[in-house]
Amino acid sequence: MKLSVVILNYKVPFYLLLCLDSVKKATANISSEIIVVDNKSEDESFNLVSKYFPEVIFIQNTENQGFSKGNNLGVAKAKGEFLCILNPDTIVAENCFTKLLDFHKRTENVGAIGTQLLDGSGHFLPESKRCIPTPKVALEKLLGISKNYYNQKIETNENGKTEVLVGAFMFLKTSIYREVKGFDEAFYMYGEDIDLSYRILKAGYQNYYVGDIKNIHFKGESTNRDDVYLQRFYEAMFIFYQKHFKNSLQSFLVKFGLKFAKTMNKFSHNNVKSETISEHYILFSNNKELKNDLEKSLQKPLQTEMELDIEYSNSYLIFDAESLSYKDIISAMHKLKNRKNKFRIRPSFCNFILGSEHSKSKGEVLKFNL
Repeated sequence: MKLSVVILNYKVPFYLLLCLDSVKKATANISSEIIVVDNKSEDESFNLVSKYFPEVIFIQNTENQGFSKGNNLGVAKAKGEFLCILNPDTIVAENCFTKLLDFHKRTENVGAIGTQLLDGSGHFLPESKRCIPTPKVALEKLLGISKNYYNQKIETNENGKTEVLVGAFMFLKTSIYREVKGFDEAFYMYGEDIDLSYRILKAGYQNYYVGDIKNIHFKGESTNRDDVYLQRFYEAMFIFYQKHFKNSLQSFLVKFGLKFAKTMNKFSHNNVKSETISEHYILFSNNKELKNDLEKSLQKPLQTEMELDIEYSNSYLIFDAESLSYKDIISAMHKLKNRKNKFRIRPSFCNFILGSEHSKSKGEVLKFNL
């Protein structure tokens, strides 16, 4: 088997279905398996996956074991030569894995590979390519200086070497993941991707960022920006510095800086952009029944289109994945960013649409009858 895709799910059943729909299409011509590990969601995730994707290997945990343990459990079952760690609130383009396999084949000494990730509004997520947050870099970041935290040496649409990738999407040989013993289970959530990226480098491999592949990471669905999030995030950073920089005076200063930043973030982590009112509602689909059902649910008249090259603005744009490719949907979202648009996607054969305007807040799931 060529590829195993491991997805750790926690209480995002509809985003999971969207993710699985995109992964299924992206692996259509690849010998592959999809493994979903559920961290005791106690919702409809299992029933929905069983209904729409019965071929998926579904592992139900009896407790929420955290990001590292959950993914390690999935990888333990993986049979593929290659592995993709993927968040459930992601969408991948149809050519994503074939392009990554080709990139790996023609590149020497590859460790892990990441792609260009966009949020639900089509904007680039800078954590797609980062540098090792040494104590010096971390102190700069705490002071609002990010030039050495994010990898500025590679342009957004270029390919090149990078040090740290984001755990929402990591592609690598399964043997390398097992060689470095996977995610460190001391990290419950957050920081484990930095640690894994660093240990892959220390094992003698080179991590890469492939900017000519665009995927979506809604991000806000898997990240509650509350006090629990803040506590876990800063605990994770403490673990990282104790593990890799424990003898550094700068590390000592960083710990106090993190405590200060945690206090300050309590006052700012819920600040998100204000809502915009859409003037036009447009459905990109050939499905007339879908149009009628959405008009009833939205209580808005829908204009139907199939042309994505128009410069739409101030619009509520609904993409039907039965009529459009995910690659084209992602490309349209990126192109139409900064134009006061809202984007919603309907997975193949499903009776809901979803989307998000901001990476720091929960998105919208709208169900309808079909």
